[in-house]
Amino acid sequence: MNIKFELVEPARRTPMSTPPSSAETAVPAGASHSPDLAKVRAAVRGGTLAYFVDQFDIYLPIVVLAPATAYFQSANLSASTTALLASLVFASTLIGRPLGAVIFGHFADTVGRRKTTLVAVGGFGVITLLTACLPGHEQIGMWSVGLLIALRFVDGIFLGGEYTTAVPLAMEWSPKHKRGLYASVITSTSPAAYAVIAAITLLMLEMLPAAGLHSAYVQWGWRVPFVVGALLAVVLFRYYLKQVHEPPVQLTGEKHRLPLVRLLVKYPRALGQVFVLMTGTWLATNMEAAVTPAQLKAHLLLSSKEVTLTMLVINASAAISYPLFGLLSQRIGRRPFYIGYGLAVVVIGSGAYTLLMVSHGGFGTALGFGVVIGVFTVGTFGPIAAYLTERFPASIRSTGYGVGYSLALIAPAFYQFYLQRFDGVLPAHLAPAVLLVVAGALISLGGFLGPETKDVDMADDRTIPALS
Repeated sequence: MNIKFELVEPARRTPMSTPPSSAETAVPAGASHSPDLAKVRAAVRGGTLAYFVDQFDIYLPIVVLAPATAYFQSANLSASTTALLASLVFASTLIGRPLGAVIFGHFADTVGRRKTTLVAVGGFGVITLLTACLPGHEQIGMWSVGLLIALRFVDGIFLGGEYTTAVPLAMEWSPKHKRGLYASVITSTSPAAYAVIAAITLLMLEMLPAAGLHSAYVQWGWRVPFVVGALLAVVLFRYYLKQVHEPPVQLTGEKHRLPLVRLLVKYPRALGQVFVLMTGTWLATNMEAAVTPAQLKAHLLLSSKEVTLTMLVINASAAISYPLFGLLSQRIGRRPFYIGYGLAVVVIGSGAYTLLMVSHGGFGTALGFGVVIGVFTVGTFGPIAAYLTERFPASIRSTGYGVGYSLALIAPAFYQFYLQRFDGVLPAHLAPAVLLVVAGALISLGGFLGPETKDVDMADDRTIPALS
């Protein structure tokens, strides 16, 4: 990466004059700002680590608590009620994230990206540790699952704040021609985090089989990954404290007192377009991350270990594909990429899921189709960090990114209710394919409604093609 600086000769000053800042004296040739290479690397590494820790925390209950459901719930509950409570544990985290995006996006745009990131990281680290200490149904009855859902909701608020601040910070430091690649490296840590959790859970189940309520895994083994998540938050907090710098004012823009109001009043169409795109993205994600493992176990009758390993393969495949999608979007443009990828979800993603479910194959078949499902259901996230930060002007970038990214979480979070609407119409194992078709259509529509953004200058609001 070649970054050229042109030092501007400062104006003559009297003894009482204030020395010029580095932002005033370091101006790149042919541009308004050219960041320091070391700070670029620190910001991108910080954003990558932040996204990994965020996604690790998000997926903990889906993977880790699945074999330990009996710890939090009465054995007398029906299968449908058990599934509903399990979905609420995940959904509560997703519902909390838009609130966190609004709160922390405001402070990121008015106080600073780095400071706000530190508060968010510290918050979800504490909540994750508290979750690891929860008593079970035998000790406090239904309060156990109630506290779990409540803690995950609060956790979602802090998590919604963390990526709202850390990701725009990383993208603002990134050079234009590498934003697609850097964004995809950051977001590839999402399926990578799922794969890591799956690997940890597999190891735990191998050492501590989940053989009933009083087995070691159900009683305490599930706590270990949550403690790991809390420790990761400590590492992330220290990294941002020591290594990451606040973006210069040229990249964060003039601060506004009420960035959310400015977003809603001046950029409603831009927000609406992002909402459509992200609704499809999150719906596809929930079908892949939350519904697929349940159907692998319920319909294909795979064991807990086989389900966990299949999901590891699915998400490892997705993680590998993200950088390729990021580079592709940098070459052909974000808009064509999203239009095309949405169509791929409709045809290939839903098709692979359907073929897997009707094949009645075993573990090997699941692994084979799993690779295709991983690549063609959640690949929207490849360049999403770049696209959403390019989509909004500097002064409200964190708020726009966070609200646009998180607000769309709410409707897809109730996927279990939508799936139940197909009862009597479609078999339970095929209904998710229909929602994948809907998800892909929304992704394509969202891409079609939006402008091209890959050449946006982060420091110049005039180049932001907002549909206001």
